[in-house]
Amino acid sequence: MAAATLTLSSKNYSSWSMRGWLMAKLAGIDFEEVIVAPDDADARAEILLLSPSILVPCLVYEGVRVWDTLAIGEFLHEIAPKKQLLPRDRAARAHARAICGEMHSGFASLRQALPMNIKAHFPGFKVWSKAEADIARIKTIWSECLAAYGGPFLFGHATLADAMYAPVVSRLRTYEVKLEGALKTYADRIWALPEVAEWREAALAEKDEIEELEVEF
Repeated sequence: MAAATLTLSSKNYSSWSMRGWLMAKLAGIDFEEVIVAPDDADARAEILLLSPSILVPCLVYEGVRVWDTLAIGEFLHEIAPKKQLLPRDRAARAHARAICGEMHSGFASLRQALPMNIKAHFPGFKVWSKAEADIARIKTIWSECLAAYGGPFLFGHATLADAMYAPVVSRLRTYEVKLEGALKTYADRIWALPEVAEWREAALAEKDEIEELEVEF
C-alpha cells in the first residue's frame, strides 16, 4: 500500500495538479492518485481560476495532510532531502524559492489568456499584451537561471522550480508561442521528461471537457 495519496483534478486542465504531481514524482515517493471530477464545485473553481481550492492538489503522507503547491514542495523537500528538490547552495536555494513564489502568486494575465489545455492546439493565437509581458518575464527568469547554473534545468538538475514552470511549457505549446535558442531547448527538455510524458498521456486520455476552456478566443 502506498504511503501517500495525492488528490488531483483534471490532468488536461489543472496546472496546479500537474505541479503537485510532478513534485511528488521528483521526490520519488510512492503515492496513490485520488481524482476529483472536473464537475466537482471546488475542482472546477480551481481550474477556472475562480478561487483557490484546498482540495487540489492535496498530499496526505503518513497521516500528514498538506495542501497548497508551495507547501507540498517544501514538505517533499524535507522528507526526501537526497533528491535535492531545492539546491544545496543557500543563495541558489533562495533564488529557487523566489521564482517558485513568483509563479505561485503572479502571472495572472498569462493564466487567464492562455488557460492550460494539453489536448488543444491554437495556432495563430493572439496573445494579449499583458500576457505577453508575463511571457517576457518568464523568459527572463529561465534565461537568468540557465546562464547562472549552467542548465540543463533551471538549477542544474530538476528541482521544484522546473515542476512549477512545467505547465507554462504546456501553455506555450498549446498556443504556439515561439521560443528560440536555449529557451526552446529547455522547454523541449521539460516536455520530453518521462514524468511529463506520463502526465500528458493521461491528459490526452481524459474524456471530460470544460466548455469554458474549449472555446478559441
